[in-house]
Amino acid sequence: MQSFALSKVCFHNNKLMPLCSFYLHLPTNNTYMSDNPTLTMKDIARELGVSVSTVSRALKDSPLISPEQRKRIQTYAQEHSFLPNELAGSLRRSHFSPPRIIGVIVPQIAHYYFSTILSGIEEEASLRGYRIVVAQSDERFEREEHICATFLGLRVCGVIVSQAKDTIHYAHFRKLMDVGVPLVFYDRICTGLNTSRVVVDDYNGAFSAVSHLIQTGCRRIAFYGSNMHMEISKNRYNGYRDALLKAGIQLDETLCLECDNRTDAEIQTPELLLRQDRPDAAFAVNDDTAIGILYTAKRLGLQVPDDFSVCGFTNGERAIACDPMLTTVEQRGKQVGKEAVDILVSMVEGIIPLDKVEKRVVKTRLIVRGTTRPLKA
Repeated sequence: MQSFALSKVCFHNNKLMPLCSFYLHLPTNNTYMSDNPTLTMKDIARELGVSVSTVSRALKDSPLISPEQRKRIQTYAQEHSFLPNELAGSLRRSHFSPPRIIGVIVPQIAHYYFSTILSGIEEEASLRGYRIVVAQSDERFEREEHICATFLGLRVCGVIVSQAKDTIHYAHFRKLMDVGVPLVFYDRICTGLNTSRVVVDDYNGAFSAVSHLIQTGCRRIAFYGSNMHMEISKNRYNGYRDALLKAGIQLDETLCLECDNRTDAEIQTPELLLRQDRPDAAFAVNDDTAIGILYTAKRLGLQVPDDFSVCGFTNGERAIACDPMLTTVEQRGKQVGKEAVDILVSMVEGIIPLDKVEKRVVKTRLIVRGTTRPLKA
């Protein structure tokens, strides 16, 4: 084993940014290491018939380069897995194989649930002798594509990913798999590929939350969900629907909204609550949406939970910072992250075959607080 100093990095605005330094112990071989030399800016310049400085400026989105030329150069770099120079230089100057690095794609790092998953990923990876490179897709398909291409250039040993909301094409994920890079999805799984995944029990979490609302006397329960092309949305909606049906309550589709953030909740909720047949409760797919519903109901003069009950799904820090504190479903994000690393490392080290699909489900639990009525005696 040999060591050299390397910066731990993440993506910000499509650029690799150093976070801190540490030493990596590098293996003497790497199953996923390519024999092809790393693509350089000089190579791109030669292929496209431009100067190296033009390539450099285009990759930095400089306004000195025309939009058409920038797009041409950036597209070529992405398609050929160009490795950003800051990290590529340190890898090229070393005489060893790249370190055991796991690429992690997070839709939004600032989101509480994703940050707890990331914490579990890093903790477990460190215990297993791996380091992580974190990239934020910012819920954008194009950025997700770029990240996958860059991870390929970094020779990561595997990728852990939760796909962006608008991802409906999967060629960028398939390209990683085709060259032997194992993928593990978490939270938002890719239904277009048969891959390993770790999810929480979305169906039972939603079912128990809505059942609790019914037990407290609620009968007209609104559902705030995400786009139904995502499996996570379907499972939570199905849990909501089946809880109603089990209680003999007819489903009212006019109470089902596509709304999964606080801003939209504050825009859409007034119309719902000003109806003559307004709902007496709401179940939301995440805490931020639930909090938006809660504060909108209070602004409209409703007493929570006496006039209107609210239940979320996450159990983040904001759930106990609102008034009243939020009843919600706990997702256990840290455990999700640990399970994802366990699967990926087992695949990298040959414990789990690359062609085996490992599926794990982390149980949820309902945390009852002040936004729902006490259970009837």
